[in-house]
Amino acid sequence: MKIKISPSLMCMDLLRFKEQLTFLDSHADFLHIDIMDGHYVPNLTLSPFFMESVAKVSKLPMDCHLMTTDPWMWVPIMAKAGAGFISPQAETINAIAFRIIARIRELGCKPGIVVNPATPLDSLRHYIHLIDKITIMTVDPGYAGQPFIAEMLDKITEAKRLREERGLNFLIEVDGSCNKRTYARLAAAGADVFIVGTSGLFHNHEDIAEAWKIMTADIEAALGAAA
Repeated sequence: MKIKISPSLMCMDLLRFKEQLTFLDSHADFLHIDIMDGHYVPNLTLSPFFMESVAKVSKLPMDCHLMTTDPWMWVPIMAKAGAGFISPQAETINAIAFRIIARIRELGCKPGIVVNPATPLDSLRHYIHLIDKITIMTVDPGYAGQPFIAEMLDKITEAKRLREERGLNFLIEVDGSCNKRTYARLAAAGADVFIVGTSGLFHNHEDIAEAWKIMTADIEAALGAAA
């Protein structure tokens, strides 16, 4: 079982920006970019300018998580800044879901959808076949370091079941508290991608290579336990 890794760059050490990105470029699968507008969630995080700086160092696909009240406005901005995936919140696109998914593809990016803990997967059922990735939030959106919501394990399993029943190929990604305390349960439930941040990667060690080694050992141990 191969778990893909997407480091959350809002959690990186910005004083070691180039050092950490250079390492991640040859080890990670994606780079997770949180875009918060201060309205959908009260926080403000990364920006298109930040993405342009990332693209000068790393060639990994950037996955832009849009925690914004107006995702339509942000989609072309993200595409221009170099996004690989653009993943708006399901709760913000229901009025324009088909249009915004088509727009993301027209701009050369892959569409993802992010689902909050209280949002049922059934709300995606009419367009789930059009997306490349579902991100299941295991914390409420807006801040790093929140406690894991264990009820989301059932939602991950449900997403896997829907994928199998309908013969689809979307990735199942988990955002929130992915660390050694949760890896085994997330993998057993059916997760394909871990978004790792403060507790899973960057606070393991001040040296990114050592932090990655610790994370890898934790995941390998968890997958062995889940097998």
